[in-house]
Amino acid sequence: MELRNTRTTILDSGDPEAKRAEIRDYFHATYDIDEKLYDTLKHDDTFYLRADRLRHPLIFYFGHTATFFINKLTIARVIDRRINPTYESMFAVGVDEMSWDDLDERHYDWPTRAEVKAYRDSVRELVDGLIRTLPLTLPITWESPWWAIMMGIEHERIHLETSSVLIRQLPIDQVVQLPFWEICSESGEPPANELLPVPGGTVTLGKLKDHPLYGWDNEYGRHEKAVDGFRAAKQLVSNREFLAFVEAGCYRDRQWWTEEGWNWREFKQADHPLFWIRDGDDWKLRTMASEITLPWNWPVEVNYLEAKAFCTWKTARSGRPIRLPTEDEWNRLRDVCAIPDQPYWEKAPGNINLEWWCSSCPVDRFRSGDFFDVVGNVWQWTETPIYPFHGFDIHPWYDDFSTPTFDTKHNLIKGGSWISTGNEATRDSRYAFRRHFFQHAGFRYVESAAQVEIHDDQYESDTLASQYCDAHYGPEHFGVANFAVTVARICCEGMKGRTMGHALDLGCAVGRAAFELARGGFSRVTGLDFSTRFFRLATRMRDEGYLRYALPEEGEIVSFHEIGLQQLGLEEVRDRVRFYQADACNLPEKFTGYDLVLAANLVDRLYSPRKFLTSIHERMNPGGLLVIASPYTWLEEFTAKEEWLGGYREAGEPVWSLDGLKEALTPRFRLLGEPRDIPFVIRETRRKFQHSLAELTAWELA
Repeated sequence: MELRNTRTTILDSGDPEAKRAEIRDYFHATYDIDEKLYDTLKHDDTFYLRADRLRHPLIFYFGHTATFFINKLTIARVIDRRINPTYESMFAVGVDEMSWDDLDERHYDWPTRAEVKAYRDSVRELVDGLIRTLPLTLPITWESPWWAIMMGIEHERIHLETSSVLIRQLPIDQVVQLPFWEICSESGEPPANELLPVPGGTVTLGKLKDHPLYGWDNEYGRHEKAVDGFRAAKQLVSNREFLAFVEAGCYRDRQWWTEEGWNWREFKQADHPLFWIRDGDDWKLRTMASEITLPWNWPVEVNYLEAKAFCTWKTARSGRPIRLPTEDEWNRLRDVCAIPDQPYWEKAPGNINLEWWCSSCPVDRFRSGDFFDVVGNVWQWTETPIYPFHGFDIHPWYDDFSTPTFDTKHNLIKGGSWISTGNEATRDSRYAFRRHFFQHAGFRYVESAAQVEIHDDQYESDTLASQYCDAHYGPEHFGVANFAVTVARICCEGMKGRTMGHALDLGCAVGRAAFELARGGFSRVTGLDFSTRFFRLATRMRDEGYLRYALPEEGEIVSFHEIGLQQLGLEEVRDRVRFYQADACNLPEKFTGYDLVLAANLVDRLYSPRKFLTSIHERMNPGGLLVIASPYTWLEEFTAKEEWLGGYREAGEPVWSLDGLKEALTPRFRLLGEPRDIPFVIRETRRKFQHSLAELTAWELA
């Protein structure tokens, strides 16, 4: 397979064995390109430099794409063993660059480059074996184990792009230009840009579940919009066109910037685009691994805030309503230009998919109809913060891919860049970043008086998350006391006469019990949950003091609710509570030293409950208390049957979950008192509720 010309896999047709070979080739090509990217780092020590203060060093990303395969294959229950649990925790979650002024100063004890490379080799061998041996039927759907393999491949291709941007920010003496990453040699002056008409029409976006290509969850559902006619720039904004903005002193002129943009400019003290380098009276451009004379006819690369400021300035100069296109307008432009989709094109219709160069190229090099660079060269910022289409559904194996970005602070980029491959190079892809974020991204402006629609729904609408918001913070139903409050109270009563230092709420969901433990007397409480949906909501409650959520009432009718710490009497304790994402069966080493561990409604949702029960003592202080509450709703969807603690027959006799708990815990814990039943109610609609009983047991660590 030609590494500089690979195509995402068609998943709904073909001979299964030929498809197996195709996916195997695609996997190895992806792995090879990723490793060739890191070959540009000159020294082993380069892997440990932080190219961006808000991101991990590149050693993290070198390990991250491999651990992603193992973690997702584990969640999907394709594999039942890990390769290196320490790495699969350390490299699991990157620095989430949610705020330009939220610096991450934590210390990490990173392994060596050689150790990570050996780990990557082990993962490659494991995934190759799976591809060779897993049963394969077509089509490959969301539920197929092969979807997890495709998820890992496409995820690694995303990181080709994001890691290349970080490499581009390293000191030039720390990188080497390699032949594989050949840059474009064409440069000169661009033709003058001009605005051309784009006729109005209806844009239809969103995939059906039976779409033939892999997709991330935000691509599914349906969105239809009648787009008014507008005028669009014939070319992307070139370095030459943007120079006028720089030379007019606009980086130091507050009037052109949004408040967010000006705060970022002041923070960065930016006077010009990030990848421009002053060279006396001239300019140079930093590509991924070289410094070259600035090509004036290449597209300028900036973040959204800079692009927005340029449009505001151009509006004032031209007297026309100039702005960035919306997602709908960009798609209308693409539809009008009738550009074929990857993987169906014969040759890339732009500087995309690594089929041409490993850098930008002139803005008038690739024509589609009357326009240039509708796809490829650099990503194009839009005015549209990403939002879910109607019918959006979270994929359970990667529940934090999209939902954290549905906050109106992450704007969509469209069209792809020279290194956009796989899913990134398809029409339906939807990637969004914070507006200060740097990517291989520039912009095209449009002239339009149409109002920009911001899909601003801050009410949590995910069904399961909303149910948990209501169960934790909403009113009681049928006189049944709040479960989280009740369990936290029992915990605090059990701690009388004991040290109430640090408590762990493991499987904290949206956080109510953690706050109640702090109110009950613990000086510190840590809440951990595997679900990003849940821990982000818990964190939002802690940081902002309130949550909003939408509850289904009947059919399409919903009600909207807001609850806050102040009205619950918890405002004074929130500084003692912190929330993180973590896997209870593979906890990072830093989570240790607890006087109390609460595991409420957790054990019957773990993929390896025995591993959790036989290792949790390592995280506790001597004499500490472990409190477990569970309805023992064992489902193979979450826990393989051989891992169940009870709920089955052995030699014809019933085995109960309490028996399994005793067997796992008795070597190190002593059961305190008798088990007790704690009821809880989950509201589904105004006329449908779940009423369950959790069995609560308390265990003292010897």
